[in-house]
Amino acid sequence: MNGGPSKTPIPANSPDEEFPDNQTITAVAPASVAEPEFPDGGIRAWFVVCGTMCTTFSTFGFVNAWGVFQAYYETNMLKDYSSSHIAWIGSMQYSLVFLPGLLVGRLFDLGWFRLPFAVGSVSLVLSAFLIAQCTEYWHFVLCQGLMVGVSCGVCFGPIIGLVGHWFKERRGLALAITALGSSIGGTVFPVVARELIPRVGFPWTMRILGFILMCTLGIANMTLKRRIPAKNVSGGIFNIKAFKSPAFTIYCFSTLVAFLGMYTLLTFIDISAISVGIPPEFSFYLVSIANAGSGVGRLFTGLIVDRFGAVNVVVPMTTAAAIVTYVWPLAKTKDALIAVAALYGFTSGAYVSTFQMPLYELGDIEDVGRRAGMAMSFAAIGAISGPPISGAINKATGGFSVVGYYAGSMMLLSCVMMLVTRHLVLRKFWGRF
Repeated sequence: MNGGPSKTPIPANSPDEEFPDNQTITAVAPASVAEPEFPDGGIRAWFVVCGTMCTTFSTFGFVNAWGVFQAYYETNMLKDYSSSHIAWIGSMQYSLVFLPGLLVGRLFDLGWFRLPFAVGSVSLVLSAFLIAQCTEYWHFVLCQGLMVGVSCGVCFGPIIGLVGHWFKERRGLALAITALGSSIGGTVFPVVARELIPRVGFPWTMRILGFILMCTLGIANMTLKRRIPAKNVSGGIFNIKAFKSPAFTIYCFSTLVAFLGMYTLLTFIDISAISVGIPPEFSFYLVSIANAGSGVGRLFTGLIVDRFGAVNVVVPMTTAAAIVTYVWPLAKTKDALIAVAALYGFTSGAYVSTFQMPLYELGDIEDVGRRAGMAMSFAAIGAISGPPISGAINKATGGFSVVGYYAGSMMLLSCVMMLVTRHLVLRKFWGRF
């Protein structure tokens, strides 16, 4: 945007009550815009964090429980299909949590939040009830892969922007608490599913999970709210001009590469445990252990990231996660697998909770929704491709050793790309970023 002020109307039928019909705002050149103030606390701001945590519990928490469903489907309902085929259902979920962010992030920047979020909430609850009726592979692809993924993406897409509206100096802590919801969900959902299936059967288990989602998403709908006035920054939904920035471009590709390996261990640790003789009655707990460890890692990250910078914390933690991934195929006993699950959860939690934080510094806060959506589109490509690639490697090699090398190497490459991004921003090899 060049030149003097311009009048940009808010959509007349915007559902957010803080933007009444026919209101206009003044958009001026970035250089002349005073940076908005951030509460960085207070009851209303922390209510928003409570809502974002309930959202991640319902979206990423539900999706992160996929490892239990992968194991159950392989040994029961979809036992005639290969691990790689079944993994496509989970990878669709992982991918579509990110992909709708491009559209809903742009809508968020324009002032649209409540209506899309409510529609996504209803759709996610409905999908859980529909999964209860699934019996064929294509049923699960449509209901658990496509519908759950899109619904989660519509709900999760604006969350990063919302946190950015209310926090700046304590943004890392707020994001870590937000991400903690996914760890709690990823811990609770597998245990609930595994305990209920033998007692009430698969259909009623999914219905009970649907009622849990109804409660948590209801809280989210009541507590979440925008704060900063909408602004129509030029460039459309996918702003190609943003890629003129080498730092932004490399960082987007680093998210793609990271998610090519990030979900591999969570998807296959249950199956790998069964393959070395661990009883299925215990192996499913490994997913919950990993997600519980992730919660601790996210809180630890939140306590230090505002002081040291996101990349400076994420890179060493993700490097450690890559090393654990290399070691994972060597774990052959129950104790060793518990250690791997806990360590991987702790170390990988830093990336999952914080990888979007540098995006706040790569542009204006009024455009953060679109910027996050663009980055999440790259993450979606990695998330949908990573688990099936790992499943195919497992099938071709007859074990998980090469799978561990592949996934760990992808995470290390992502770390290198994040360091390059930091250097491009700071113009030096070390500094807070």
